[in-house]
Amino acid sequence: MPSKTASKQKAAPDPDPYVIVDFVFDRGLLSIAIKNIGSRPAFGVRVEFSHKLMGVEGTVEVSALPLFSALEFLPGGKEISTFLDSSASYFRSQQPEQITTRISYQDARGGRFTNAIHHNLEIYRAIGYGMRASGEE
Repeated sequence: MPSKTASKQKAAPDPDPYVIVDFVFDRGLLSIAIKNIGSRPAFGVRVEFSHKLMGVEGTVEVSALPLFSALEFLPGGKEISTFLDSSASYFRSQQPEQITTRISYQDARGGRFTNAIHHNLEIYRAIGYGMRASGEE
C-alpha cells in the first residue's frame, strides 16, 4: 500500500507575473488601469499605446504619464489606475476608439515578457449611467 506522502501531488509553483492594461468605465468616467493579475511581482513595467490619448477635457496627454514609462515595481495582485476622462468628453473630442496597448515587463529572475491587448472603447459610448446622490458611496 503506497504511503500517504507518495499520493500527495506537488503544489504548482506560483504563476509568473502577468501584467495587463484595462480601460475601466464607471458611471460615465473612464480610467486606465495597469494590473498584475499574477501572484509574483513584475519589474520594469512599460506600456506603449497605439495612439496618443488626450484626457481630462483634452488638457493632459494621459498616455505620456510616467506611470506608463517608469513603473519599476508592481507586486502580484496589485492595480494602479489613473483617470482618463469622462466618457462624454472623451467621445466628444473624437479620441481614438480602437487602441492597442503593448505591455513589457520582467520577473525577478530577469525573464522578459510582452503582450499586446486590443481595446474597443466604442462599447462604452452607448452605456447609460446614473449619478450617485451626494454623500453616497
